[in-house]
Amino acid sequence: MSQALLEAQSIAHRFDYTLFSDIDFTLAPYESKAIVGRSGSGKSTLLHIFSTFMSPNEGSVHLLGQDIYHLTDDKIEALRRYDIGIIFQFHYLFKGMSAMDNIDVASMLSGQELDKGILEKLQIQELMKQRIGDLSGGQQQRVSIARVLSKKPRIIFADEPTGNLDKETATLVMDVLLDYCKTTGAGLVLVTHDIDMAKRCDGVYTLEDKVLTPTFTG
Repeated sequence: MSQALLEAQSIAHRFDYTLFSDIDFTLAPYESKAIVGRSGSGKSTLLHIFSTFMSPNEGSVHLLGQDIYHLTDDKIEALRRYDIGIIFQFHYLFKGMSAMDNIDVASMLSGQELDKGILEKLQIQELMKQRIGDLSGGQQQRVSIARVLSKKPRIIFADEPTGNLDKETATLVMDVLLDYCKTTGAGLVLVTHDIDMAKRCDGVYTLEDKVLTPTFTG
């Protein structure tokens, strides 16, 4: 059996109050899992804990076989650069640059050559010479996803990646992300309010009353 891409055990986090506790979560190669829950339940915080950006108050997170919160800053930065893909609801692109230049930055940093088939799948191949500021919000989001996938990440963390998209474009984006996992062996952790999109994943977990519970298995 392949080693888990992500293995979190007994995760707890609190601010002035307990946000969640005693959370276990695993993700295998080729697997996609969605986390749903009401606003303020801690979904994004949990995703940040899984993806190296926030240390939990309790518990451990092993990412690609490494205990990430006992790594040096250099090793965490290497994981972020080469192995992890982060997709946000807001794209954080460089607006003064062209779409292609934005993607080339990620390819250069990761040392990976862009698979131009990704541009075709996202239906943005004709937009590459245009400046980001001239593109629609949906086009910008698809460019940002192409930028992430150009790194060829082994695990993708997506926080409401379709939240600002119309249904047709959201479906296209999910098609591309799920196909990427299927063809490369990468894993996907998706945080979303869209139950229809969540149910396209292999499993759905609900974060509610401080507990993460499996609620659907595809």
